[in-house]
Amino acid sequence: MWFRQDLRLVDNTAFTAAANAGPVIPVYILDDETPGDWAWGGASRWWLHKSLENLAQRLPLKVFCGRADAVLNDLIAKTGAVGVYFTRDYAPWSGALEERVKQVCEVGGTACHRYGGFLLHEPESIRNGSGQYFRVYTPFSKVCFAKGEPRPPRAAPKVTVAESDLKSLALDDLKLLPKTPDWSPGLAAHWSPGEAGAQQLLADFLGDGITRYADGRDRPDQPNTSRLSAHLHWGEISPHQVWHAARQAMDRANGSLDASGEKFLKEILWREFSYHLLHHNPSFPEKPFKPEFGDFPWADDHSGLVAWQKGNTGYPIVDAGMRELWTSGIMHNRVRMIAASFLIKDLLIAWQSGERWFWDTLVDADIASNSASWQWVAGCGADAAPYFRIFNPVLQGEKFDPRGDYVRRWVPELRDVPDEFVHKPWEMAMPPKNYPKPIVNHHLARDRALAALKTIKKETAP
Repeated sequence: MWFRQDLRLVDNTAFTAAANAGPVIPVYILDDETPGDWAWGGASRWWLHKSLENLAQRLPLKVFCGRADAVLNDLIAKTGAVGVYFTRDYAPWSGALEERVKQVCEVGGTACHRYGGFLLHEPESIRNGSGQYFRVYTPFSKVCFAKGEPRPPRAAPKVTVAESDLKSLALDDLKLLPKTPDWSPGLAAHWSPGEAGAQQLLADFLGDGITRYADGRDRPDQPNTSRLSAHLHWGEISPHQVWHAARQAMDRANGSLDASGEKFLKEILWREFSYHLLHHNPSFPEKPFKPEFGDFPWADDHSGLVAWQKGNTGYPIVDAGMRELWTSGIMHNRVRMIAASFLIKDLLIAWQSGERWFWDTLVDADIASNSASWQWVAGCGADAAPYFRIFNPVLQGEKFDPRGDYVRRWVPELRDVPDEFVHKPWEMAMPPKNYPKPIVNHHLARDRALAALKTIKKETAP
């Protein structure tokens, strides 16, 4: 059993099939070669170590490092395995990798078994009336709902582990954890990677947070979201488990959760939509979906990028989000949109720079969701927000963090600032001396962004 981004025992179709076929050798391979520049970032590596540690407490996991197809070829030769079982992946490099694994199996006389389970619907299964993939989310989601309920989740199988003298690496040999400096204590304080941690978060959310989800999911100052994205990304919980658990919670509530429940299910389908886009557009993480944006006149602003990365832009809601990200490996989704809009439109820095920073610092750095969301904000993706819709970071902060509780949590320099100034401290008679002034004037930056758009655009600005 070749574990990938399916680090769980419950509702793991590939693992169940392997367990039912006979004695199993559980294997994980750290492959930094195949994805090239998209090898896991720092926060992802921390989470992966903790998740593998958790899985290894439940299975005698064999750990290896190298190009996955080459390692599997060696393992087949050493063990005489009659089958290789794994879950399908959808990253741009995974199709070619899985084809190489298939060839390795054929040469070794070994059966190759690939299964779904990372998504509710395989990318080939959702098409419009013309047989094409969807480029707009709403009709995509309607077709998904019309297909009926996804299959129910399956229990963990009984498994017999094969006896093997394979020499496994120690988990520490993968060198996934940061050393000097060790910036990970903040991650450990906020997360419990692994299958049990995912189940606990889901139970907590369905017992409380989902009641406020429809109206409160845009409030970073309140605990109204599931925080399941990293667990879904690493396959510690399946989308089928989350979907059906949400449906059951809705049924128990006798209609009182319909609005929040439906909104939450649609967010699961947004994840699906991102992967469908990626599957049909392998260049999505690097190139704009709308080709005219390939000529956009981005600014070369290294100092602006660094200020944004460090949460020192002088705009409190942006800085709070960037500091939350650095400390906890996560950022509230509404604040992600605000911070992304600021980088792209106020600073005129290419969306790929922000995407790369998120790839390194997010514990849920997901190749599909990350690229689709950055392109959405940049106005160059499928079904994207128009570029000329530019978030005002002050108004966004006042609307979604009205008392400044979120800002004060992550920007301690502003803890004593009155509510009326917490999102615009520069307007105080005596602004805090230890907090930076805005690095750009938002209104002038907006004009600059719209002028840049006119050099390439096909959209119609107001």
